[in-house]
Amino acid sequence: MSFPQTRMRRLRKSEALRSLVQETRLHPADFVYPLFVSETATKAEPIDAMPGVFRFPVSEVAREAERVYKLGVPAVLLFGIPARKDASGSSSLKSDGVVQQAVRAIKDKNDRVAIITDVCLCEYTDHGHCGILKQDTVDNDTTLELLARQAVSHAKAGADMVAPSDMMDGRVAAIRKALDADGFQDTPIMAYSAKFCSAFYGPFREAADSAPQSGDRRGYQMDPANGREAVRETLLDIDEGADIVMVKPALPYLDIIAKVRAACNMPLAAYNVSGEYSMVKLQAAQGLAEERRLALEVLTSIKRAGADIIITYHAADAARWLAE
Repeated sequence: MSFPQTRMRRLRKSEALRSLVQETRLHPADFVYPLFVSETATKAEPIDAMPGVFRFPVSEVAREAERVYKLGVPAVLLFGIPARKDASGSSSLKSDGVVQQAVRAIKDKNDRVAIITDVCLCEYTDHGHCGILKQDTVDNDTTLELLARQAVSHAKAGADMVAPSDMMDGRVAAIRKALDADGFQDTPIMAYSAKFCSAFYGPFREAADSAPQSGDRRGYQMDPANGREAVRETLLDIDEGADIVMVKPALPYLDIIAKVRAACNMPLAAYNVSGEYSMVKLQAAQGLAEERRLALEVLTSIKRAGADIIITYHAADAARWLAE
């Protein structure tokens, strides 16, 4: 029936009615909070490009993880910034590496926090690429062994889940094989399955000191123009043993989230990346938008597109807003 019998505004006239028929609901349990851990920091260091985000020393990261856990955010995603870098990212493999130390510190303070660790070499290599360079090209197969060893070292430290973000072919299978061989068959893998070579990563690269020293990552990260390929990448990761799949970035790729959601029944994560976060912060600082409304609208759109899990720097603030 059409107007005037049908009036869509009837169910919008009060907050109670709008809440009653709301189709997409955010909850703090949807969020994962990224944390940067620095081996050289002596106190929390603000990141200029990401207002409200910090690089934490190992001595303080457990307190920050505890803070967001008490707000209802169940998990953190750890990124490490080592004191020294080299061509192979060797510090990422050490039992006393910065991420390994952070995992143990968080678990010692609150073992209910779910710890996910980023598995990649870009933060640890002096050239800034996500794998071993050979003649200015990242060598896929040589890199797989190091990624697998890194994942096992994280599991040994107590990580609840590992998350390979490197976009090497075959890395999920290599990590799964290595984890199983070392007795960590119950450690899940959250794969960065459709990770695009995006301009939205700029603030992160400042935060993690991980910008490539030469060239770029187009040879291994996905072309932003390709949607069908994203679904194919995701299905390959599932075949290799991924327990959770991911689309990154989120906001410019809502259509990809929807495509992946339609293609599989796996738990689906989306990464609300640094550039998306900083755009919200910049608009709020300029008085162009209310930060709370803008951030929650962005997060709602990501969940509406089909994401089950949202990795976001807004997690702590959003959890607090949702509780008010």
